Amino acid sequence: MTKRATDGNDLTFMFKVTQSNYMGNVRGRPYRVLAVPGDFTLYKFADAILSGFEFDQDHAFGFYDNLTRWSQSREGYELFSDDDRDPLSEFPGVKKTQVKDVFTHIKKKMLFLFDYGDEWHFRVELIGVEPVGEHKTHAKVVKSVGEALPQYADPDEDDSDEDNSSDDE
Repeated sequence: MTKRATDGNDLTFMFKVTQSNYMGNVRGRPYRVLAVPGDFTLYKFADAILSGFEFDQDHAFGFYDNLTRWSQSREGYELFSDDDRDPLSEFPGVKKTQVKDVFTHIKKKMLFLFDYGDEWHFRVELIGVEPVGEHKTHAKVVKSVGEALPQYADPDEDDSDEDNSSDDE
C-alpha cells in the first residue's frame, strides 16, 4: 500500500505558543499548546492564539521570522496587507495564507506580534503534525500553562486590593 502525499488539509498542526517579552524571553512565561487545522488561515490562527490567552482581537497583527526584531524580518505576514492600510507592506496578508503553507517543518518558530502600539509578543513554534482527528474544523487549546498577562489592566484592581487588606486587619 502506498502512502499518498498530503496537501495539509487532512492534518492538524500542533503549536506551542508562549507569551514572551520584546526581548524574546520565554522561560517561565505562560504558554498554550494549540491544535489547529492545516487549512486554517493565519487570520483564524491569530484568533485562536488570542482566544487561548483571553485577548480580544481588536488590533492589527503580523507573523514574523525575526523573533526579537520584527521590523527586520525577511519572512512575514501582515493584516495590513489584507485591508490596504499599508500599501507599501512587503509581506503577504493573513486572510488567505494558510498555516500549512507557512509552517512547513517541525520546530519552525515565528513571532506573532499583536497590537503594534503595545507590542504583545507571542513565540509560535510548530511542535508536531498529526492526522486530523477531532480538530478537523476548529482550533483547540490542548494544554494551558501559567496565567496569561492581561491584555488590559483592570482599573479597579488597585482599589480592590486596598479594600480587601482592610478587611483582614
